[in-house]
Amino acid sequence: MSADPRLLVVDDEPDLRTLYEMTLLREGFTLDSAGTVEDALELLGSRRYDAVITDMRLPDGTGLDILRWLEQQGRSERALVITAYGSAENAVEALKAGAYDYLTKPVDLRQFRMVVASALGRAPKAEGTVPRPFSSAPPVSTVSPPVAAPPARPVAAAPAAVEPVDDAFAPTAPGAFDVLPPADTPRSGAPERRKAPRPAPPLTGSTSALARLVGDSAPMRQVRELIEKVARSMAPVLINGESGTGKELVARAIHDVSARRPQPFIAVNCGAIPEQLLEAEFFGYRKGAFTGASEDREGFFQAAQGGTLFLDEIGDLPIAMQSKLLRALQERSVRPVGAVAEVPVNVRLLSATHKDLTAEVAGGRFRQDLYYRLNVIQIRVPPLRERMEDLAPISARILLRIAADAGVEPVPVLTPAALATLSRYSFPGNVRELENLLHRALALSSGDGIDLADLGLPDSVLGLDDAPADAAFGAEASLTATLPAETAGGAPLPSDLAAYLDEVEKQILLRALERHRNNRTAAGASLGLSLRQMRYRMARLAISIGGDES
Repeated sequence: MSADPRLLVVDDEPDLRTLYEMTLLREGFTLDSAGTVEDALELLGSRRYDAVITDMRLPDGTGLDILRWLEQQGRSERALVITAYGSAENAVEALKAGAYDYLTKPVDLRQFRMVVASALGRAPKAEGTVPRPFSSAPPVSTVSPPVAAPPARPVAAAPAAVEPVDDAFAPTAPGAFDVLPPADTPRSGAPERRKAPRPAPPLTGSTSALARLVGDSAPMRQVRELIEKVARSMAPVLINGESGTGKELVARAIHDVSARRPQPFIAVNCGAIPEQLLEAEFFGYRKGAFTGASEDREGFFQAAQGGTLFLDEIGDLPIAMQSKLLRALQERSVRPVGAVAEVPVNVRLLSATHKDLTAEVAGGRFRQDLYYRLNVIQIRVPPLRERMEDLAPISARILLRIAADAGVEPVPVLTPAALATLSRYSFPGNVRELENLLHRALALSSGDGIDLADLGLPDSVLGLDDAPADAAFGAEASLTATLPAETAGGAPLPSDLAAYLDEVEKQILLRALERHRNNRTAAGASLGLSLRQMRYRMARLAISIGGDES
């Protein structure tokens, strides 16, 4: 991008067009303007621009006509659309057509400057800049400032720590992966976007969130393709999927592929925050706002400034907080608890849920207007049972990470029999459940391979009809007396298999330790485990005792 970006402003109202021009000239841009779709396309046909700002309603068409033309011509200009207040459908339609972002009338000039600056990858100028003179333009005109614009300034990163990503596929070290094409590359299937002027150093594929989405099944290829497409815009994305499918990893991948990669990625579990603390956590608070507020504190929105805010389990938000979140998204500003003035924020919002939000809306538990605001683009993360061809590579990646964390060499592998047995299981807990099973199997295995016995699954769970319904861990079945009564004697199977098996294993270890007076070596030997394996299991199950190791 040049030091003096050129923008095209399209609006049929001369007064508004002049207002936009004055605002943008203060920012040091060179401008062309048009009042109709025809005039705008004539200018676009004669030169390229860094961005196009267009009203939705024009005398001879709509702003969507301009977006479609940009798409058809493979142009790289970022488009901003201005819509009438309350016309959420138009805004959603514009974003789906490839708009980078949108504004609603009456346009707040502060937001206007911030959105344009974000589209161009530069910070808006400080208030009070003396406007540059320009001559009023007819419906088609060219307006240029008399002096050169200063170099673009990068957006400063917010001083906030990035919340770790729950990665069930690979080591948890946060990564980044830049696959944005050059600005001159033609588009193919989706609007092309320019790179940010301050790219971060590329990391290797093995550390990127996108690369950690393991699997070559058709559903996963589709997910990766969608990630690369939606990362190019500011459109909100709603990620749907069952628990344990890796929704947060998908959100992290969208951030890593986007131009916001150098900025913070803040992940929030909406269901884990007490209702009375939601507003303070989301928007921050000022000193003295309530008892215990001894200093100013930023909220999630401020911490994610310039980057991405990921709201997991957004369906768990109470209605009152949904209203406040909707206002923050509409106004692009938040008011900390105890503050008088609002604070402008520039974040890209990603959200996720395992619930059916359409059913939640129908039941009155989720606001319809917030649902439309969040559900501009939807990505469905498939459950593991729908991509069983990915089971082997996912298992291999999980075992590689677990072995590295535990210091186990060589890395054990699943035997063909174990893999075939797992492939017959539906995995209601998805990849998270698979990870728990492999954690346990690695601890139980004594060689380089993980077989059926190491998996420790009751045959009834795997659908083998010739096994008793109350079978559990084979030799460990004698421990049923120490477990909840409803899990034994042919009663319904446990609703959470991973938690059930963890409890079984923990009881086994505690009994062995008690029998050998907390001697880890002796207790492990009685179970056929080495001291290293015993330590690993105890740490994973949070068993802390005294006693000798040898």
